[in-house]
Amino acid sequence: MLTLNIKDMSCGHCVSTVQKTVKALDPAAEVATDLASKTVRIESTAEAGAIVAALEEAGYPSERV
Repeated sequence: MLTLNIKDMSCGHCVSTVQKTVKALDPAAEVATDLASKTVRIESTAEAGAIVAALEEAGYPSERV
């Protein structure tokens, strides 16, 4: 499981974009977002580095928790 802090995630649209970005890499990924704490937990077969890079490209830089 990968847990990321995404400080720029501030609304429902942000949550949707983060989820869609991860699902584009791995359609079977499980993505749980917590907007209040600005964290996302991801269960995926995609490599963590690829997920982090895709999120940054989408405008949501993140750091591992």
